[in-house]
Amino acid sequence: MDYLAINQSAWNKRTHTHVASKFYDVEGFLSGKSSLKEIELNELDVQGKSLLHLQCHFGLDTLSWARNGAEVTGIDLSSTAIEKAQELAQQAGFEAEFICTDVYGTPKNISKQYDIVFTSYGALCWLPDLDQWAQVVNDCLKAGGEFYMVEFHPLEALFDGYSYFSQTEPDVDEEGTYTENCSGEKDTLITWPHSISDIINALLRAGLKLAHYNEFDFSPYNCFEGLVEETHIQASGEQVLRYYMEHQEQRVPLVYSISATKV
Repeated sequence: MDYLAINQSAWNKRTHTHVASKFYDVEGFLSGKSSLKEIELNELDVQGKSLLHLQCHFGLDTLSWARNGAEVTGIDLSSTAIEKAQELAQQAGFEAEFICTDVYGTPKNISKQYDIVFTSYGALCWLPDLDQWAQVVNDCLKAGGEFYMVEFHPLEALFDGYSYFSQTEPDVDEEGTYTENCSGEKDTLITWPHSISDIINALLRAGLKLAHYNEFDFSPYNCFEGLVEETHIQASGEQVLRYYMEHQEQRVPLVYSISATKV
């Protein structure tokens, strides 16, 4: 089973739907809004730094980091997504490089190392081999550079009937996309579960030094069944929406972040 070809086909189709969705709000981004969320904005400083975004989709977060002062490169498996990212960069007036490649092929498709390697929300489940992924992260970082990721907590998958722990065989599903304008059409998707311990240990085996591991009892996206919306006021006074889930009156961890450095 060629998981890359199958997933690439699905994401090529999804890109058209996502670009037109309220969920991604491309119009808002082009008018000056950021697609980035409170967690990554509070934890990662990109000003004046080079940043490589793995699995960047059609580049909204990548370009939002550019708006925050980073020199950005984005890579993604979907050729359609990369084409749209390049169009958006031109429309928004940002210097940005976008390259179509799978994660494991990244080192041979880039010409330099970066101050920051970044990945986020819903990325790791598409990768079968975390040791290879972590080695890519290490290879793409400058000495002293930072790897930063913010991701949905794999514990949530238990509530959807999936394994928390890693497994050799992938999950093969027929699913529609997650945006509000989904047509109901379903595509074959191939994913793998990864436990937190497997993620952290893969980074350590690749030679990275863990700086922090944080967990959050909310998601910035309303993307799971049964989430409850609440308004949170940040220290700056800005209001943001958070979405939480409870199990037996206790909040479920929905997001985690990791920072690690290349020694």
